[in-house]
Amino acid sequence: VQLQASGGGLVQPGGSLRLSCEASGSTGRIFSSTIVAWFRQAPGKEREFVAAIRWGSGNRYYEDSVRGRFTISKNSAENTVYLEMNSLKPDDAAVYYCAAGAHYGTTPNVYSYWGQGTLVTVSS
Repeated sequence: VQLQASGGGLVQPGGSLRLSCEASGSTGRIFSSTIVAWFRQAPGKEREFVAAIRWGSGNRYYEDSVRGRFTISKNSAENTVYLEMNSLKPDDAAVYYCAAGAHYGTTPNVYSYWGQGTLVTVSS
């Protein structure tokens, strides 16, 4: 399974971006009962959990600092997971990665498949 993250860019504080994570390859095997998550990593910091969605049930999970500002969603027909980011802050700036795995968790080692990352810059 390959994950392709896209949608990053430069946005001013308070602005919005939508990230996409598209899966290709053996998607039927991976996405049938899978968690798809977004992580982010800022320079000099560890990779941190942002949000996740359980593919089958649609249950969503958020890190506290993004809850209410970010929304994770999925499009089953397109094998794509989205991260809608609103009210962006400078602290949200990072490389954002999507990941997939069989179990929910907030640490990177839980996830077996990773996309390449997309850069989000929040600056005026």
